[in-house]
Amino acid sequence: MTTHAEIESRPLGATRTEAPRIMLGCGNFGGVGSAPRFFGQGQSEDEAFALMDAAWEMGITWFDTADAYGGGRSEAAIGRWCRSRAVRPQITTKTYNPMASGADRGLSRERIERQLAASLQRLGVDRVDLYLAHEFDPHVPLEETVGAFDGLVASGAVGAYGVSNFNARQLQAAAAVGAPACVQNSFSLLERADEPVLLPLCEERGIAYLAFGPLAGGWLTGKYRRGAAFPAGSRMTQRPEPYEDFLRDDVFDALETLERLAAGRGISMAGLALAWLLAEPRVTSAVVGPTRPEHLQPVVEALSHPLEPDERDHLSRVFG
Repeated sequence: MTTHAEIESRPLGATRTEAPRIMLGCGNFGGVGSAPRFFGQGQSEDEAFALMDAAWEMGITWFDTADAYGGGRSEAAIGRWCRSRAVRPQITTKTYNPMASGADRGLSRERIERQLAASLQRLGVDRVDLYLAHEFDPHVPLEETVGAFDGLVASGAVGAYGVSNFNARQLQAAAAVGAPACVQNSFSLLERADEPVLLPLCEERGIAYLAFGPLAGGWLTGKYRRGAAFPAGSRMTQRPEPYEDFLRDDVFDALETLERLAAGRGISMAGLALAWLLAEPRVTSAVVGPTRPEHLQPVVEALSHPLEPDERDHLSRVFG
């Protein structure tokens, strides 16, 4: 039985849409993110259905996907789940990355419109609530990309649009030619590159900040131990490149402190790491990507054990 959680919502930038503090990341449905070499792997459809059932029962009603996740398998699984359960979550999807090895990529107007049409078909819906540029495209003028997004909002096919994996300079450029509702970037105790410049920019411009990777690929769960072999099937055995910089003694020192602090609060390391993220007032939503229903429990812990500002500051200093 999944515990129901009371999940607060906040404005999605300057739009009329309210975004929940917690969204379900569906990047492992039928693959491992957008990496073509893992298409067809990741979570099976039965596993994805079980996770969506548990999330829905908990009160997580916004699902985050992308056209390239699993080469379209993630969107298709969400669509089949919605039809089989007769429910309609709010949905984020994204475009930029290729959907097969050697396929096209980018943010031209023609490709955005084509990719969205295919996404809507796989999802079985006539609109998505939020559509994101999944990466910055250096080969297409931002005016063309933003113009395409504006047109999709005007047509009703998209509720709002934003960007993902943009740095501060790129976000500022996008905001100069359009009105992105949000930016969705990697942010966690172990990934804080956006703190000095991008988060203040979001606050100044009224742009919502959505954090993906809040548990740093499992590093903040206690899965990886100093001197121990990586667990079979973990991110460090599949796609270690984004996390190899964490293989340092100071990181393991910080993780051991996180474990002690979490135990003192009676919650998991993951629950405390999520509580730290949600205590950042400039973070609108956290996109969590559990692989099993029981991995949703840290969400309940984080919401039930919020951090005071001084507690958050102390944990921030632990991770430097």
